[in-house]
Amino acid sequence: MSTAIEFNHVSKQYRLGLVSTKTLSHDIRRFWITNVLGKEDPYLKIGETNDRASKGTSDYVWALRDIDFKVEQGDVVGIIGKNGAGKSTLLKLLSRVTGPTTGTIRAHGRIGSLLEVGTGFHQEMTGRENIYLNGAILGMTRREIDRKLDEIIDFSGCERYIDTPVKRYSSGMTVRLGFAVAAFLEPEILVVDEVLAVGDAEFQKKAIGKMKDVSTGEGRTVLFVSHNMNSIKQLCRTGVVLKNGMLDFMDTASNAVDYYIGRYLQNDSAMYFDDLKTAPGNDKIRIRSMEVSDSKGGRITIESDIDVMLRFYNYVANSMIDCTFELRTADDTVVFHRWLNFSPNHDSKVGEQQISFTIPNHLLNAGKYYFKVFFGENEAHLLWGELNYNFEVEFTKEVVGDTILGIKPGLIRPELNMKHEML
Repeated sequence: MSTAIEFNHVSKQYRLGLVSTKTLSHDIRRFWITNVLGKEDPYLKIGETNDRASKGTSDYVWALRDIDFKVEQGDVVGIIGKNGAGKSTLLKLLSRVTGPTTGTIRAHGRIGSLLEVGTGFHQEMTGRENIYLNGAILGMTRREIDRKLDEIIDFSGCERYIDTPVKRYSSGMTVRLGFAVAAFLEPEILVVDEVLAVGDAEFQKKAIGKMKDVSTGEGRTVLFVSHNMNSIKQLCRTGVVLKNGMLDFMDTASNAVDYYIGRYLQNDSAMYFDDLKTAPGNDKIRIRSMEVSDSKGGRITIESDIDVMLRFYNYVANSMIDCTFELRTADDTVVFHRWLNFSPNHDSKVGEQQISFTIPNHLLNAGKYYFKVFFGENEAHLLWGELNYNFEVEFTKEVVGDTILGIKPGLIRPELNMKHEML
């Protein structure tokens, strides 16, 4: 089997803050060395590991550091890692959105990319015009695009709006059309970032099915970034785990997911953010703290009443604000999705606030879980998935059956008050 993609000791470094070196002499020296002498930029020789959670001392940061691996033709590779690990940067380098600081990337064949909502689309052009534009960029003739046009429109589900400027599309419609364009214009390499999470469940199922067809039936190569571990296991054959811009683990997709869950989804007994300026969020909502705990102060077990408390600072006045808590297992199966409208009459108040609730005992089975927290304003995204909170429910032997059988399968293990009667 031939090699489709080669990453040869690829690194990417960014300058934080201003682009210049802050002094005229350094800027002139940089210009002389890089443009006249043709040597590497001396100010890119320093830098720190890309750990977004800690404050550094350098103005330079390595978004990627010494990435070195190969992807075989027809393989489906899932790229896993926390936010800021370098996943999107890796795909942007492969798609030639930006170039590597050091190292080389060799890709054999045309690349179709779906990196962000609206990538590659001209907002003033219609959906139909953008299909032809993207096809031309890939090097296809008009006749080749004509042959695929009906399939693209049908798959996207945007036929009614296909002659409407893309700037009037919703984010879901844009992703649908973008994926259809990337998948059906027959690139040898298909690159898909986390954008599929924007689509609805029905479209995600269609998209994953199409990626399977592209890889198995048509022998094309797929690189897929996702935080959904079920999708990675279901779709991918190979898994790559990135940590702070470096390659941490590479094996089968199943082994990579297990490694990531065991290594990175560690328990957070509590999360506190003293400085509002650096706390998760934006200029409308900032997270103060989150805590998941046993109501009696002990370890969280299947017998615990689990208290959940979120504190945040709200900057939005006189608007309808809601907060959603989505509980997921470590492999991204949704356990429940519940939301609270805490200003139903458009009377939200500015200031520090708190939301709390309790998960009753004997509901969750033993295992690792995490909460995703979302805020909305007037049914639009206000703060979307900025906070992930991990915790574990421990197994306890309650009765003889637990001692013999151990942990039982299932997401939940409710007390059902089962009765037996002779009739």
